[in-house]
Amino acid sequence: MRRLIGYILFVYSWIAWAAIAALPFLGLSLGTAAAAGTALLVSGEVAFVASLALLGPEFWNKIKMTFSKSKNKSHQ
Repeated sequence: MRRLIGYILFVYSWIAWAAIAALPFLGLSLGTAAAAGTALLVSGEVAFVASLALLGPEFWNKIKMTFSKSKNKSHQ
């Protein structure tokens, strides 16, 4: 159950960033968009950190290796 909640929080953290990117296209007032963006940013970051706490250092190392592999491929 712990891993499932960790994965759900991890996915939510990415969805929150996608929602932030979509905010300018939703026709919200500036104040509403700013409040929504702030709420999504904070909740996404908290969800990401909580997911790392639940999934452990092995998961964090997998993430780091994934991005270091893609970084190395782009520099070749």
